[in-house]
Amino acid sequence: MDRSGNLATEELKMDEKWIIVNEEVRRPGAMTREQYILATQQNSLPRTENPQFYPVGIYGWRKRCLYFFVLLLLVTMIVNLAMTIWILKVMNFTVDGMGNLRVTKKGIRLEGISEFLLPLYVKEINSRKDSPLVLQSDRNVTVNARNHIGQLTGQLTVGADAVEAQCKRFEVRASEGGKVLFSADEDEIVIGADRLKVTGTEGAVFGHSVETPHIRAEPSQDLKLESPTRSLVMEAPRGVQINAAAGDLKATCRKELHLQSTEGEIFLNADTIRLGNLPVGSFSSSSPSSSAPRQTIYELCVCPNGKLYLSPAGASSTCQSSSNICLWS
Repeated sequence: MDRSGNLATEELKMDEKWIIVNEEVRRPGAMTREQYILATQQNSLPRTENPQFYPVGIYGWRKRCLYFFVLLLLVTMIVNLAMTIWILKVMNFTVDGMGNLRVTKKGIRLEGISEFLLPLYVKEINSRKDSPLVLQSDRNVTVNARNHIGQLTGQLTVGADAVEAQCKRFEVRASEGGKVLFSADEDEIVIGADRLKVTGTEGAVFGHSVETPHIRAEPSQDLKLESPTRSLVMEAPRGVQINAAAGDLKATCRKELHLQSTEGEIFLNADTIRLGNLPVGSFSSSSPSSSAPRQTIYELCVCPNGKLYLSPAGASSTCQSSSNICLWS
């Protein structure tokens, strides 16, 4: 204890001498008085013989958890990298595209069979020059056209039972020249082909009137106009002409056949005009003879109502004698 006190007094005396010298002559770079006092106060603090050191860092379970998370992150990165490489390999990703899909300057080129699960919006679809374009669906194929505000303006549906087209006007044009072969709208249907040919066994059925300048059958074929349950009317303001240049013209009916002209006349012009199945009137002669020849010549008579009948010809007119037919006609 005395030794440590002596050492402290000697150090204090030496410090006082250094202070006096330091106050008299200030050397460049020497400590000031305040700095020296602070330094001596720190040196005078009691020093412990066994100082304690505190470790700096992560130790124990925290360190193990950190290593575990780092290892888990590394495994996840490796798995993601492997999956990415596998997807690129399976999908056949290249610089030009993916699989059968190729990106070109003109657009997208798709080869092989492709399935679209959602709507497809394109401006134009073209097939290769050496193969057709096939659109196939399990239910139906629908093509829609919309305007700039999204409203539906046209629709074409190809289904299992029917092909439906919904639009303002439907047209079918020829490949050469663009001639309209068929067009339909709400007002009319126009057939622009040079010839309309109906090959069905039942022919063509029209629910309403038909306007045409010419109806002609195929060569060596018959033309038949028929109405199974109703009447057949042919009308023309300037006349109806029926001509059989190399055959017969027959008009057959079950009840009555009317030939009527309101202002003109009915003209029958032929080398021979025959009226068959006309009723024959009879009269009793004043001088009957059993050896009279067979009657082969008859007289054509007309009743007041226009009915025609035959009367055996005689030396004079016999129509009055056989006019009893007009009574019950």
